[in-house]
Amino acid sequence: MRILLVSDAWFPQTNGVVNTLAQTAAWLGRFGHEVRLATPRDYRTLPCPTYPEIRMALNPMPRLRRLIEAFRPQGVHIATEGPLGLAARRCCVKLGWHFTTSYHTQFPQYLRSRWPIPLALSYKALRWFHGAARGCMVSTPRVHEELASRGFNNLVRWSRGVDTTLFRPRSKDALALPRPIAAYVGRLAVEKNVDAFLQMPWRGTKIVIGDGPERPRLQAQYPDAVYVGLRLGEDLATHVAAVDVLVFPSVTDTFGLVMLEAMACGVPVAAYPVTGPIDVVEDGVTGALDTDLAKAAQRALQINPQACRDRAMQSSWRDCTREFESNLVACRPGPGTQAMLTRRLIDTAAS
Repeated sequence: MRILLVSDAWFPQTNGVVNTLAQTAAWLGRFGHEVRLATPRDYRTLPCPTYPEIRMALNPMPRLRRLIEAFRPQGVHIATEGPLGLAARRCCVKLGWHFTTSYHTQFPQYLRSRWPIPLALSYKALRWFHGAARGCMVSTPRVHEELASRGFNNLVRWSRGVDTTLFRPRSKDALALPRPIAAYVGRLAVEKNVDAFLQMPWRGTKIVIGDGPERPRLQAQYPDAVYVGLRLGEDLATHVAAVDVLVFPSVTDTFGLVMLEAMACGVPVAAYPVTGPIDVVEDGVTGALDTDLAKAAQRALQINPQACRDRAMQSSWRDCTREFESNLVACRPGPGTQAMLTRRLIDTAAS
């Protein structure tokens, strides 16, 4: 298949969406598909309000349409609800082109953490965006349940994976800090609720791995923590494997890939019993879930590291991409419909 992946999130951003799409694109290529990516790197961009590290494509429709006309994809997947995602949706709807979407981010909660926007209004906008897709892919049963309760009726599952070769148990000697070491790993932004991690009582060391707009404030307000900045690849995996517990304080994530990465390193996870962790962490087996984050972190220290590793070994990017591939095939129009859409695309381009 010729597959077009459209995403407003892409490198140099480092987050779960980018990681997921990069792994998916790579594995689709290994399966023999021809994959094209439409990302902000190919367009003029502007900084995202309140988050300048994220670049947003400026007027992407003309170039994106030319890409679709030239590539004539047999599968279109729109991963994000930003300018590129909106342009791709508009183009597909206008041409009658079948497409899928995925729900990676709980934007209603994210927006509510910054501005007083009613959740009902945000979900209405998301239903409009994803409702035109043949299928909206979600990562966990809890996300499926929540969106279904809010009127989404085209939901299909698409799980997540982890690179268990990169993320693996390693020596704890990489961090010469007082133990036990509790770590937060991820973007330092208001919606990630990092304050909850830094405020919890802890008798060892708290380490923050990552960067973002909140870092100056957090360092000033919580100077006792160790801030090591953004780490990638082997460096990141070495740091994660060297800690004693990963603390995941977010209450707005749909999954949280870093939890799987920690488990693959034999590191248990402490989190709130909310969407994301509740489907990733098995309480008492691979980590601890509690409304008291400090209690969860203390309890997680008793977890068997091998149980964490065993759980992560069940989540391969290969299997996840096969699931994604099956969703695309199920949503793909038949040969006659595809020929009709291709003719429509040619006619529209000529007009």
